[in-house]
Amino acid sequence: MADAAMRSASEPTPSGGRAAVFPPLPVDALIIVPVRNTVLFPGMVFPITIGRPKSIAAAQQAVREQRQIGIVMQRNAETADPVPVDMHRMGTAATIARYVTAADGGHHIVCQGDQRFQITEFLEGWPFLVARVLLIPESSALTAEIEARFVALKGQAVEAIELLPQAPPDLVAAIQSIDSPALLTDLSVAYMDAVPEEKQEILETIDLPARMQKASRLLAHRIEVLKLSRDIAQQTRTSLDERQREALLREQMATIQRQLGEGDDAKAAEMAELEQAVAKAQMPKEVEDQAKRELRRLQRMPEAGPEYGMIRTWLDWLTELPWQIAEETPIDIAEARRILDEDHYDLEKIKRRIVEYLAVRKLAPQGRAPILCFVGPPGVGKTSLGQSIARAMNRKFVRVSLGGVHDEAEIRGHRRTYIGALPGNIIQAIRKAGARTCVMMLDEIDKLGAGIQGDPGAALLEVLDPAQNNTFRDNYLGVPFDLSRVVFLTTANLLDTGPGPLRDRMEVIALPGYTAEEKLEIARRYLVKRQMDANGLKPGDAEIGDEAIRRIIGSYTREAGVRNLEREIGQALRHAAVRIAQGESGPIPIAPDDLKAILGSPQFENEVAMRTSVPGVATGLAWTPVGGDILFIEATRVPGGGRLILTGQLGEVMKESAQAALSLVKNRAEAYGIDTTRFEKSDIHVHVPAGAVPKDGPSAGVAMFIALVSLMMDRNVRSDTAMTGEISLRGLVLPVGGIKEKVIAAHRAGLPRVVLPARNRKDFDDIPETARKSMEFIWIDRVDEAVEAALESGTTPEVDRGAVRHLMQAQPSE
Repeated sequence: MADAAMRSASEPTPSGGRAAVFPPLPVDALIIVPVRNTVLFPGMVFPITIGRPKSIAAAQQAVREQRQIGIVMQRNAETADPVPVDMHRMGTAATIARYVTAADGGHHIVCQGDQRFQITEFLEGWPFLVARVLLIPESSALTAEIEARFVALKGQAVEAIELLPQAPPDLVAAIQSIDSPALLTDLSVAYMDAVPEEKQEILETIDLPARMQKASRLLAHRIEVLKLSRDIAQQTRTSLDERQREALLREQMATIQRQLGEGDDAKAAEMAELEQAVAKAQMPKEVEDQAKRELRRLQRMPEAGPEYGMIRTWLDWLTELPWQIAEETPIDIAEARRILDEDHYDLEKIKRRIVEYLAVRKLAPQGRAPILCFVGPPGVGKTSLGQSIARAMNRKFVRVSLGGVHDEAEIRGHRRTYIGALPGNIIQAIRKAGARTCVMMLDEIDKLGAGIQGDPGAALLEVLDPAQNNTFRDNYLGVPFDLSRVVFLTTANLLDTGPGPLRDRMEVIALPGYTAEEKLEIARRYLVKRQMDANGLKPGDAEIGDEAIRRIIGSYTREAGVRNLEREIGQALRHAAVRIAQGESGPIPIAPDDLKAILGSPQFENEVAMRTSVPGVATGLAWTPVGGDILFIEATRVPGGGRLILTGQLGEVMKESAQAALSLVKNRAEAYGIDTTRFEKSDIHVHVPAGAVPKDGPSAGVAMFIALVSLMMDRNVRSDTAMTGEISLRGLVLPVGGIKEKVIAAHRAGLPRVVLPARNRKDFDDIPETARKSMEFIWIDRVDEAVEAALESGTTPEVDRGAVRHLMQAQPSE
């Protein structure tokens, strides 16, 4: 070794010259070779590659002088030229066993660690790092604690080696033969897969029991990691073995079936059945060609193949869809009228439009009929109208609920490559109906919502467009399907929130709420009979008279439709059903006085007279998505400085209406005989009760104006009068929407008089006939007419009509 070392030392230096002569090193000094991410322990033989010029010079000088070197790990591995502050202060003195210069110019040394040392100071004067060191001898004391830790550590080391996937067989024997606790500790850590900082920490631990404890902790962690790795590997191997075993068994089973002549026959029969189903489906040529291609793929594919079930399910869907149009029964218009009259009371205008629709379908079956959209509050019979249309056309009826749908795939379907993929709701409904000429009702179309999965409303554009839906392509089917012969109907409570392009494809038919008389007639004809059947009552078991039904309508339900009315009738009949079940004989009468014991205390009462018994309270009319409703406007005056206070959760438009009404009252104060100092010395508070309910819109302007005039003139508003209309600062009454629903709400609340804008006369024909006959309509163009119509006569000064006329002449009119 010495000869080899000397031969290497006589080689030229990396700079190209001969080795330089350096001053001799002190006896207690070592040549320091910094290393990256490497810790050398005593007793360990380790190869090190050196590439930095200082490290090469240091190794060569150590070989020349046959000196030991100090292997010290630098603190930061990224430092290219470490200085003393970059080095740890603890290292290992090592003997260079071999110095090799490779053919590619690299330098390698094989070092054997001898002893720990601690650097006391770095010296200068050499082109490499030199430091005075303090050699740390290893303690030879053998205490009981050290012996116990030695035995435990040796067991851990052997266990860790046995857990290694490809451990050398002699390694366990080598570990077992070590009799030095210090050597075992250092070697265990040296060959452990630990981070360099952890190894450096153990190198710097001088106390042997503490060092053994740290090494044991690291070995325990490593053993747990190796156990988990082994378990994961075993589980993976077991899973693969199970799959291989299953594949082998399937192949053996297929071989046995072929030997017995069973397997081929079963699959051949299945393929023949599918081929026959494809032929019977009478698909379009393009679709049939694709189905046959997939069928041929299925025939060549093993049953255990991953795509076998997917293709088979796809073919089942394709063959079960009604591709051909069955012969249609001609539409009988007279029968259609009879069915509509039988199923629905009144709704004459809507029935007439449906009859027109059916007549056009009869005369032009191939024509592009409009998509009818029934819009109205809940419980007015939108869905049942669709069922009646299906009966009149003698077609199957299917309903698709769109409430809460926010995934485009619910309409268009998922691509069949996904696990669990299915066609969209449109194709599923057609398969359920079994006919392409079905009547499909898309219910609650206004409840669609867009999400991260797309916009289902946009997907419906193609479905509901007669010019496009003849080539509708579902993502699951992947082939065009003709929807042009499907009669699409839609329902909604409110269309304002829906997308404009979708509304453009539909003809909107509004269904108003019902009056009390209409509800009574509907209950007589349909609801009582239906609830008798639902509760197991036969004709003659129970009787519920008109007065009882009227009491339920007026005191227990307040709705535009009849859904809650039917529930309350059902509850009353269940009371009779209990008595019949207990053995009583019918008929059991249900009188108005019995309702409190059956249904509880009345839920609603007539508040109009009580609310308008003082000046400053007016009754307005409001439109809501579930029908019309009455709205009370209350105004009061408190000492203050002329402020306007608005409460009741009012929207911006409604607040502006209140401000406009106050300005208009101030403008007409002299004409109305109002003391103008009241406005300066008082704060006016306008409140709209039901403060938890948001309210907005301009149609309460007339009611707010009347409430303020009533307050300032100390005259009550007539308790039998409701009003609606938008006002302008010139005193004009402008038209508003929802007249039909508002009048029905006033009729339902028992109000015989309504004040409406004169420019809404065009909506008079839409008001139900029962309301038109039983109510008085006052049509006004200006707010002064509303004052005359709405205020009660009193002892306060009357309106100065001359001043009002002067104001009207001074202001331009439309």
